[in-house]
Amino acid sequence: MPTLVNYGDFHPRSSFCSRVDVYCPRRKRRRISESFVVESSIFEAKKPSIEIIPDECLFEILRRLPGRERSASACVSKRWLMLLSSIRSSEFYRSKTPRGKFNLAKVDPISNNQVPNNIELSSEDQDLEVECDGYLTRSVEGRKATDVRLAAIAVCTTSRGGLGKLSIRGSNSLRSVSSVGLSAIARGCPSLRVLSLWNVPSIGDEGLFEIARECHSLEKLDLCQCPSVSNKGVLAIAENCPNLSSLTIESCSNIGNESLQAIGKYCTKIQSVTIKDCPFVGDQGVASLLSLASAVLTKVKLQVLNITDFSAAVIGHYGKAITNLVLSGLQNVSQKGFWVMGNAKGLSSLSSLMITSCRGMTDLSLEALGRGCLSCKQICLRKCCFVSNNGLVALAKAANSLESLQLEECNQITQTGILNALSNCNSKLKSLSLNKCMAVKDLSPESSMLSPCESLRSLSIRGCPEFGSTSLAMIGKLCPQLRHLDLSGLCGITDSCLLPLLESFQTGLAKVNLSGCLNLTDEIAFALSKLHGGTLESLNLDGCRYLSDASLMALALNCPLLNDIDVSKCSITDSGIFALSCGVQTKLQILSLSGCSMISNKSMPSLKKLGRTLVGLNLQHCNSISNSTIQFLTEDLWRCDILS
Repeated sequence: MPTLVNYGDFHPRSSFCSRVDVYCPRRKRRRISESFVVESSIFEAKKPSIEIIPDECLFEILRRLPGRERSASACVSKRWLMLLSSIRSSEFYRSKTPRGKFNLAKVDPISNNQVPNNIELSSEDQDLEVECDGYLTRSVEGRKATDVRLAAIAVCTTSRGGLGKLSIRGSNSLRSVSSVGLSAIARGCPSLRVLSLWNVPSIGDEGLFEIARECHSLEKLDLCQCPSVSNKGVLAIAENCPNLSSLTIESCSNIGNESLQAIGKYCTKIQSVTIKDCPFVGDQGVASLLSLASAVLTKVKLQVLNITDFSAAVIGHYGKAITNLVLSGLQNVSQKGFWVMGNAKGLSSLSSLMITSCRGMTDLSLEALGRGCLSCKQICLRKCCFVSNNGLVALAKAANSLESLQLEECNQITQTGILNALSNCNSKLKSLSLNKCMAVKDLSPESSMLSPCESLRSLSIRGCPEFGSTSLAMIGKLCPQLRHLDLSGLCGITDSCLLPLLESFQTGLAKVNLSGCLNLTDEIAFALSKLHGGTLESLNLDGCRYLSDASLMALALNCPLLNDIDVSKCSITDSGIFALSCGVQTKLQILSLSGCSMISNKSMPSLKKLGRTLVGLNLQHCNSISNSTIQFLTEDLWRCDILS
């Protein structure tokens, strides 16, 4: 018989139900025969007991945890993470006992006296004694740049050696990184040495205040597009970070002269300063920085600033320790300023000078710089539209230590100026580079009066469409000792123009770049392999569409030192790849076949054979090679980086 069981008094808490009668027939699921009312308070969600601990108590608990346990605790909740990130590194509990052992006093039950006992520390306990050397590097970009992520970095890197370098680029549009996250980094990572902030408008002076307060080992600070950072934040860094040696400030609208004055006054180890596009930086800040840090400042970059001739004169007078100087977009510096900078003769240690888009750079100022910078080895002029042949020749005569000269978009310099500069330069010039100098055209100069430049080893002429056969013939006579030749982008030259040049070099060429020379044929490859095959190491024929398998066959037979070859967009087939795989090259490392549509799956054995030495293989846009072949090569040539 089915029984009726009364559960009215079964549950120990009478409030659970007043009376419950359950009908339980045999071999059947039990049923509730009476409706009952359950108090809603029983099912109310209650917070775990640990979550009701006040922040003050939780703070004392968390700061006593070892490093690994702190990292694990940060995963419990956002509240725990943010509370951990608010604890300064100096506030964490540190054991005062020797590392590895500590004395634990135990009580003798007979004498009731304390007896010391040596007990080994566990690995977790030893984390308390780990020193933070700051060798870790972290970078957050875009949507990953949030305060929560920075807090997690601050908490978790402490037990792993400490954070030494941090880069923040961009920001999350919904949860942008702010001074809260940077403050967490400061409190948890006192070993921070390098900090880069790029395009983070929500980070202001408060974050830099915390960095200055905690990270006294800071050596490098980069601020780019940080409109909320003002002179106050940079001043705090200058006063509290005496080891600062490198400072970059770019497009920061609220940073001005006061920041540079503080850097020059307090940072006695500052070596590199880059200031770009800061409207409130003027002569006062630049002059103060250069005069106060004249003994240690070696690298200076001033770009797009409202400085005048006064700053240029200060550079020329106080820049005795400067070795690298970059001046760009200084529209208010006139010819007089550059002339004074050169004639002050204070740039005695300058070895590299780069000037871009400065109207004051003329023939007269260029000659003054050549005479004043006696130790300068490298000069680069870009978009200096008032520099002509006269200034270039005067520079070549005056700069006795010049080894490298680069000219880009200097459209008043012609072929006559280039050839005369080479003929009149010192015996130390090793490299000459011309890029997009549109006034360099074929002329008919008197070659009998020009003396060769025996020291020149590298010549680069790029993007000069009017540079033709006459100019190439003159270059061959003036530069007989060339080792590196770059004529990329000279689409007007032909075999008849280039062959006499290749025959004029007395020493073998090691590196040749003919990319973009559309009218060259296999004759050039034959000449290179015959005249310079024993020394040729790198050859770029990208875009030489008339070169065929015959070129690869000639190179494969006569160029044993070739380790880098680019025949992209050439008329190469499987036969050419086979010939190259059977060649004399034993150290071929880079092979680019991009855009060679006639190469098919038949080349797989040859590519596999070449892959014994290859570290880079470019097969992009080789449409006749299947994906399965690419996959097989990728798996088989595991040492080679394959682009497909």
